[in-house]
Order: sequence, then C-alpha cells, then structure tokens
Amino acid sequence: MGWYEDALYVREQSMKNNEFFGNSLPLIASENILSPLCKEMLLTDFHGRYAEGTPGNRYYEGCEFFDNVELKAMELAKKLFKCSYADVRPTAGTTANMAVLKALIKPGETATVLDTADGAHISFGKWGAAGLRGVNLVHYPFNDEEMNIDIDGAAKLIREIKPKLALFGQSVFLVPTPLEELAEVAHEVDAYVVYDAAHVLGLIAAGYFQDPLREGADVMTGSTHKTLPGPQGGMIVSDHKGETDEDKKFLRKLNFGVFPGVTSSYHLHHVAAKAIAFAEHLEFGRDYAKQTIKNAQKLGEVLYEKGFEVFGEKFGFTKSHQLLVRIGEGKGKEASKMLYEAGIVTNMNMVPGDENPLNPSGLRLGSQELTRIGMKEDEMEKVADFIKRVIIDKEPTEKIRKEVADFRRNYQNVHYCFHEGFKGYEYHKLV
Repeated sequence: MGWYEDALYVREQSMKNNEFFGNSLPLIASENILSPLCKEMLLTDFHGRYAEGTPGNRYYEGCEFFDNVELKAMELAKKLFKCSYADVRPTAGTTANMAVLKALIKPGETATVLDTADGAHISFGKWGAAGLRGVNLVHYPFNDEEMNIDIDGAAKLIREIKPKLALFGQSVFLVPTPLEELAEVAHEVDAYVVYDAAHVLGLIAAGYFQDPLREGADVMTGSTHKTLPGPQGGMIVSDHKGETDEDKKFLRKLNFGVFPGVTSSYHLHHVAAKAIAFAEHLEFGRDYAKQTIKNAQKLGEVLYEKGFEVFGEKFGFTKSHQLLVRIGEGKGKEASKMLYEAGIVTNMNMVPGDENPLNPSGLRLGSQELTRIGMKEDEMEKVADFIKRVIIDKEPTEKIRKEVADFRRNYQNVHYCFHEGFKGYEYHKLV
C-alpha cells in the first residue's frame, strides 16, 4: 500500500468500529461514550499543545487559555467530590496510581492490597505500577461469599505488617469496601490510605456506593471514562487542606508525583473534555448513577432467574454498575467470544477459585454504557435474554446478532448530558 491507501485503511477500520459498536450491546465495565460537547473538546487546538507545570507557572508560553480551562476543571472536580485538592493532569487511572505510589512510598517499602485474583486492579499488582515502583505487596484476606475484604483479617494484617500504604479499590467491584473500619486501623500505624475509585468514580461523585474521602482515605484516584463518562484519563483528589506543615508536605508530594513524576505535557484536550464531563455530571450525574445501578441489579436478577450463577445474590447481586457471572471452569474466554459474535461485548474475568487469568471461569458485565444510551430495567430483561440464548440455548450467533442490531436501532442518542438538558440549543453554543 501507498501512504494514501494506508490512511484510507485506517479511516475505514475506524468507521467499521463505529458501526460495530453502534449496532452492538457494549457491556465492558470499564468503557463509556462521550457527550457531543466532550467530543468537541478533543478536536480543539489544545490537542497539539504543551503545558508542563501548573497554571501560572509554565515552562511554555501560549498557555493563557488552557490555564483558565485547567483551573475550571480543578474547581469543578473539587465541587463534584466535595474536597479541597484536585489534580486533573494524570493521563489515565493507572498514571494517577503511579503518581501516588511515587509520591508516598519508596522501593522496598510495604503496602497492603487485595490480590488481583480477588479483584484488585493490575496497577496495584506486582506486574503493574506497584511492581514497577518496587513495592513489597502483602495481600488482604478475602471473603468469597461476601465478595469483599475480610475486615477482621485485614485489620489484623495491617496492625502486624504496619505498611507505609494501605491500598484499596478494585477492578471487580460489586460492593463498597469496608473503608471506614480499615482506614482507622491503617491510621493507627501511620499508614496512608489510598482508594482507587477508577470503576466507581462517577457513582461516588453522584453520592452513591460510598464516600472514600469522608471514610478515611487520604487520597482517591480514578479514571474519568467509566462510570464518570468523560474522556480517557485520570485524576487525583484529596481533602487534605494544606493547613499544617505536614499537610503542605503531603500535597507537595502528590504534585511532584504527577509532574515531573509520571507526566510531561498531559493531553490538554482531554483536560478540557474532563471539565465538560465534570460539569455535566454535576447536573445529570445523580440520575445517571442511580439508573446505572438499578440496571445492573435488574440485569443480575434476570440472569440469575434464567439459570446463570451470578455472584452476590444475598445483596441484590451488585451495589455498583458491575456484575460477575460464573460460566464454568475455564469457560469465560469461550463465552465472551460467543457473545462478541452475537454483538454483545463483554470481557472474560477471573472468579473466586480461578488461578489462570488467561483461562478464567467468568464474565464481568457493566451497565453504565447501556444506561448512557437510554436503556432502563425493561431493556435489561431483553439483554439478559440475548445472553441466555447465546450461552445456554446455543442459538446461532449470526441470527442473534441481527436481532441485537435491530434492538439497538432505537438507542442511538447519548443521554445525561448537556444537549439533552438544554433542549432547543445547539451544543456548540454552550462552549
């Protein structure tokens, strides 16, 4: 191919991706879609610019307007999370975790954390950011029945180990962490408490799930593109106010961890889109989060009724946007591929008892994107039926894919954002 043919090929593949997802049922728990106004920010001239440093203290000229945007993003983030410190520079949730690890723990020091097999994110594992930092990781005991940290066992572990950091937060996150109890224990031994809210950030911002900064977390990290439906990126928030010398030192460490720690320039167009997402979530987030949780619970209930082993029956299957379903020993990958062929996008996932992440026994499902396109409980019943027909009834995936596309045809608009709330206005006039 010549350069022109190569460029056309890339464009063609991108358009095919758009078409595929527009005709599918996306159930990946870590994904979401952008509002029109957020998308517009990604096309601005900010895209190609640099702004190392902080507003008013840059290594580059030409940052006047971006400084205003970043200050606004920080202001909105503080309002959204009811906190005194916000850093919107991290380019991903993992980058935010890397920054906090760089700021608060040295190589060789100890952190307590969940095992990735029990739902922790890979960035808090030995193969991820924590391992890259050289952190000595000690795992909390886990209660498979409750799908949560064993409180008594974890408290005993923290008191015995006396870690530098007590890390919390998960990639598989059905119920709130017992943070208040364990943060108190961690602070007894002078450990910092870090909560990775990547998956549930939008739920927390809307007043659901739990409130880590009021439950003892010194710092909370998160992703801005999951249940908080903004651009791909990360953020760090804290309610440390910098009123004492120790507090000021703590916040300086966080700042230094981000820059020059793990970022140079930091995707300015994404910061602008984050600001829009924060503003939209302040207006629409509570309704969106509430419906997201209701949809996940309904989907879990109907899947269970149809014969699936859905974790968490005793607590209504989930308190978040996520569900965890056991398909059968080593059957998760096969199931996710079958569903994909039918236009239902999921991911294979480890469940309690699994040891091989490449050959797991379960699926992880998320309701946040289907909620974003206007689906509610009635639609979850239809989605559950499609899944049953693929996995249990073994109907031809090609047949179901056509039905899925037909079903999806009525759900093509983005909800819970400004173009919906300001009816009669062109969204670009709100910039």
